[in-house]
Amino acid sequence: MVIKVAVHGSSGKMGQMVISAIGHESDLKLVGGIDVKVPGDFMDTPSGRIPCGTNLDAIIRETRPDVLVDFSTATAVIPMVTTAAAHGVHIVSGTTGLDAGCLKAIDEIALSAGIGAVIAANFALGAVVMMHLAELAAKYFDYAEIIEEHHEQKLDAPSGTALATAKLMAQARGRDFLEPVHKEQLAPRGQSVTGIAMHSVRLPGLVARQEVLFGATGQTLSIKHEAISRECYMPGVMIAVKKVGDYKGLVPGLDRLLGF
Repeated sequence: MVIKVAVHGSSGKMGQMVISAIGHESDLKLVGGIDVKVPGDFMDTPSGRIPCGTNLDAIIRETRPDVLVDFSTATAVIPMVTTAAAHGVHIVSGTTGLDAGCLKAIDEIALSAGIGAVIAANFALGAVVMMHLAELAAKYFDYAEIIEEHHEQKLDAPSGTALATAKLMAQARGRDFLEPVHKEQLAPRGQSVTGIAMHSVRLPGLVARQEVLFGATGQTLSIKHEAISRECYMPGVMIAVKKVGDYKGLVPGLDRLLGF
């Protein structure tokens, strides 16, 4: 069975990489693109010319995709999910900056429509493993901090990956981490999430790097992942596209898809 895929945010850097990756998958077919910056009615891709436009509803009606891959902006996600759900189209989104209320709304919309919605803060398989290892280690340490580094054009801080990691770590412990005695230092050092100080770096030359640091008497533990290029996200996106149809409602991250 060939899965038909449309890309929301098709003119962006990630959208273009998704389009290229789909062209290398024999069981996926690129059928359409949606972007506010589309110059015309069609887009030339490695898979051939596809319909493309600014109107998501119109492109879905024309191309009838099975899955919509989204790399856009946080404000565009709920309208995108609502439109896709109305047509029974499954969703795979890597858009970051989504709060708890937004995720809850996505879950409700997807469940009501009987579709799957994979929303992942990070599609790099190494990053997912890093988060899983941090979750395992969290049970054995009282103190932890996260340093996350990204390119200067990233809109949100802390990153969605850092926030998701902190949440998993606190859930594994069953309580928040301990904060340093001098709490007045936290504001200049970084935002505190579940007792974990988050440090965000934004510089040209970076793609994505995250280090989780644990500390205890006489020892530290560091778990680190670095994305060298955006290509590292594509295997995870392709896995999500192929498996999202097996689920209904919100699937937060790749953990379940990878068997964690």
